[in-house]
Amino acid sequence: MRNETRGTVELTLAMVLSGTLGIFVVESGASPFDVVFFRCLFGAAALGAYSLARGYFTGHGLTPRKLGLAALGGVFIVLNWVLLFEAYEATSISFATVVYHTQPFFLVVFGAVLFRERITAAKVGWLAVAFAGLVLVSGIRPGDTASLKGLGLALGAAVLYALSTIVTKRITGVRPHLIALVQVLVGIPLLLPFADFGAASQLGAGWGWLVGLGVIHTGLMYVLMYAAYAKLPTAKIAVLAFTYPAVAMGADWAAYGHHIGLVQALGVPLIVLASLKVTLAARTPVAAPAPRTAGHAPEAASPAATRAG
Repeated sequence: MRNETRGTVELTLAMVLSGTLGIFVVESGASPFDVVFFRCLFGAAALGAYSLARGYFTGHGLTPRKLGLAALGGVFIVLNWVLLFEAYEATSISFATVVYHTQPFFLVVFGAVLFRERITAAKVGWLAVAFAGLVLVSGIRPGDTASLKGLGLALGAAVLYALSTIVTKRITGVRPHLIALVQVLVGIPLLLPFADFGAASQLGAGWGWLVGLGVIHTGLMYVLMYAAYAKLPTAKIAVLAFTYPAVAMGADWAAYGHHIGLVQALGVPLIVLASLKVTLAARTPVAAPAPRTAGHAPEAASPAATRAG
């Protein structure tokens, strides 16, 4: 199998797995804080075992500064997961996932505000298109507090992801698996005070879904993504990344009968197209936090297009 073909298969499989993440979250029956805590715990075990088996701890390249940046990025990415999973509860997996994919636009805004990066007229235009799509997708009516809450949570998650990306892009010379490992390890003490072990002990079959979130969605999925990134051009990664929201919306409909309305559906292609255009317009790859941190050999760099949860 050709290298690029293999990468295409790997990334497609990773995005399909990512699209099922919401099902695992909901079926676990745990609170968002508990879900993220145990995802970090089981995910750290999976990533740690993989990194150890591959010898990644030898010549790891982590310095105190890089470790600190990875940890800070971990704080943002872990809190991002909490808000995203809260958004699932407040609205639906489909709604939250579509709104969550406004992340590239926050990267553009933060780049302009924090680093004085120039925003071209084209980017402003695509930002306007995405905003129009967001207005249509939200479909919020007066008194619809659940949708309003879900919208705010999903947007908050997107902002936190963008912040994590900005921090993590400053880390070079470190394998992405190790950056991801640091980030999930940070989530364990960070969320420990909020974990409800009493409620978790009553989950029963829900434990299987939590283990799956760690091993499948924070272990296998990341490994597939990292392997694929080294084999694929940015354009193909950006396009394949949208397998994730497509699968998530399909899974939400199949499992729970949730679907967005006709007017809301009109906003989806606007957000997708605008996001794709902004991503492909980037002149250089953007390093991304777990689970989107990718790289070839020890470098950690990936397009911001891949926004798996």
